[in-house]
Amino acid sequence: MRKKLYITRKFPAHIVEPLKEFYEVSQWEEEEIVIPRDKLLASVADCEVLWVTIADQVDEELLSQAPNLKLVTNLAVGFNNIDVKALRKRGIMATNTPGVLTNTTADLVFGLLLATARRIPESERYLREGKWKSWYPMQLVGKDVSGATIGIIGMGRIGQAVARRAKGFDMKILYNNRRRRHEAEEMYGFRYVSLEDLLQQSDFVVIMTPYNSDTEGLIGAHELALMKEDAVLINASRGGIIDEAALYDVLKSGKLWAAGLDVFEQEPVAMNHPLLTLPNVVALPHIGSASLETRTAMLMLNVKALAAYGQGKAISNRID
Repeated sequence: MRKKLYITRKFPAHIVEPLKEFYEVSQWEEEEIVIPRDKLLASVADCEVLWVTIADQVDEELLSQAPNLKLVTNLAVGFNNIDVKALRKRGIMATNTPGVLTNTTADLVFGLLLATARRIPESERYLREGKWKSWYPMQLVGKDVSGATIGIIGMGRIGQAVARRAKGFDMKILYNNRRRRHEAEEMYGFRYVSLEDLLQQSDFVVIMTPYNSDTEGLIGAHELALMKEDAVLINASRGGIIDEAALYDVLKSGKLWAAGLDVFEQEPVAMNHPLLTLPNVVALPHIGSASLETRTAMLMLNVKALAAYGQGKAISNRID
């Protein structure tokens, strides 16, 4: 008898089809719309395997409705949407998609940094709105990236990939991490500093740390006050690491040059969010891993784990 698999989003048919060899497959038939919570809770009642996206919360409430659940597969490298402790308590396994999105996300981070520094979205709006009437010396001037100091908070795989790109721009690279990366320091010349020193010395501060109880609200009013007034803050990790109200205040008052944000505390971000009213904020809809190649690779990592479970084989990319 085939195991029951429920998929919380409509994925491409050619991705899902091979799994039907091992599973009785059901799925939410919308690609763009998140499955409503009540429908998700009803759908997990008899499934053994659940394939979710980061928009789906796998918590105590859901688990209490899924007595047969044995495996949760998450289409993301992060797993803030999954209560891992609750899964462990019930002996339920979980997998994610590490590794394959490193370079794609680092590319996006650096693109966001350049767009913010050189005011590229603002300049495009300026042109399209018919404001470009002449040239003058201080028209839409931005900040140089080349030769500047970048401070990276969180030197994991993606943080290191961002740092390697920064080397190509002759940037001085500072970093703060839970543990030092001695090999990377020797190989690339990265310099470990305290968080306070990083904030004080950096022209560009890039947040690449995971979101957890230690990093929630890591960058608040005190930390923002330590930064240079002409500094740029970039976050492509997770919302909730930055105090968004405090960030709005320093940007509005001119105590910070600009911010580039691919993530927000609440997603999708509300269109009346104060940060969206500021011209010196470049805001993106959480597209860090959004290349065709990488999203396909992420899906295939999930498929590999699901196929392995379906065949009773060892599962890779388990969340421990």
